Amino acid sequence: MADKFLMPKLSPTMEEGQISRWVVKEGDSFGAGETLAEVDTDKATMEMTALSAGTVLKILKGAGDTAKLGETIAITGSKGEDITALLAESSSNGAAKSEPPAVADGLTQAIESAAKSDTVATVAAPNPKSEIQNPQSNGRMIVSPIAARMAAENGVDLKLVIGSGPNGRIIKRDIEEVMSGSGQSSKVEVQRSFTASTIVGAAGYTEEPTSKMRQIIASRLAESIGPIPTFYLTTEIEMDNTLALRKGVNASVSEAEKISVNDIIVKAAAMSLVKHPFVNASYQDKSIKFYNQADIGVAVAIDEGLITPVIRGANLKGFLEISAEIKDLAAKAKAKKLQPEEYTGATFSISNLGMFGIKEFTAIINPPEAGILAVGGAAPTPVVRDGEITVRNIMNVTMSCDHRVIDGATGAKFLQTFKQMLENPGMMSA
Repeated sequence: MADKFLMPKLSPTMEEGQISRWVVKEGDSFGAGETLAEVDTDKATMEMTALSAGTVLKILKGAGDTAKLGETIAITGSKGEDITALLAESSSNGAAKSEPPAVADGLTQAIESAAKSDTVATVAAPNPKSEIQNPQSNGRMIVSPIAARMAAENGVDLKLVIGSGPNGRIIKRDIEEVMSGSGQSSKVEVQRSFTASTIVGAAGYTEEPTSKMRQIIASRLAESIGPIPTFYLTTEIEMDNTLALRKGVNASVSEAEKISVNDIIVKAAAMSLVKHPFVNASYQDKSIKFYNQADIGVAVAIDEGLITPVIRGANLKGFLEISAEIKDLAAKAKAKKLQPEEYTGATFSISNLGMFGIKEFTAIINPPEAGILAVGGAAPTPVVRDGEITVRNIMNVTMSCDHRVIDGATGAKFLQTFKQMLENPGMMSA
């Protein structure tokens, strides 16, 4: 029996998803558990699988289209079934928003005409997902976010690619074909001839829709900075002993096992959290939730924003184990392969920008956590010790505190313990 295939909930924070690509096409049969499409959620690209066998009778949301949870994205059933009523129902409730054929056909004809006549057509596509404006021709290309990211990562010039997606949209498959050297050679040559002239006039620009990840970041941080009463505490930490510890550990392990200063910082923060329960807590409407272990969210920068993979029970793990987990989770984050349980549920977070030359900054709390550490880089600094000037490696750390849970003295005592851990790293093995 024909039925509507609805956008499923693929992550805890997902409210809508963007179709990255359909693995099947209209008319294809599929089995239970088979992947039908890849969907970009707020944090990762997830596989959408079928719960039962059937046939794809109609795709209502194509690659690049966005659908809310529970919105109809396809019609499935048995081959030859009448789906007129389902199509009408989907259209009436806004689930199916197909473009008039004349618009799509006109765009296709314009692109084909451009290829035959050595000219670039200027065509305004309705509701573009991403527009890259060509200043030489005033032409516009429509690019999916994934294709744009792949092109940037692999040095593919999008001006030299003609898309095969709806309305001439450049999709993931087109970038893969260019990278493999197949399927795009003639198209690339057509476009290449328009890149030799001198660019004059206003600068071109690239405009992309806000990614799901960026939308969630904006929403959650707006929740944080407004209603959460936040205050900040900053301290200086001498890192010479921590740097010596790192050097000693790395001298005895393989290249792949070497630890970073950040790995030691995660361990120190985790051990400090269990000594100060109010920092390892979260404010609820009528209660405060205290956590039994320190699950540390480690901020990782990726192309579309920031994601915080979680090191579970970091207070119970050694430097090498923490280091291996962070490397693995960071690689998954950059490949958008993290599972929801790997980036949700932290009890405290750390954002380290020291590797970018940042000396000091403040970070925004990620609700419902009560605090976050903003870590700057350690740098040789003249200091006075015992009445004499000497040089020590000084690192500035600022903690953002939710005042509903953490009082000034509580935050200060936590930072004092954290500072002691890093200045005397032997405490972490005691």
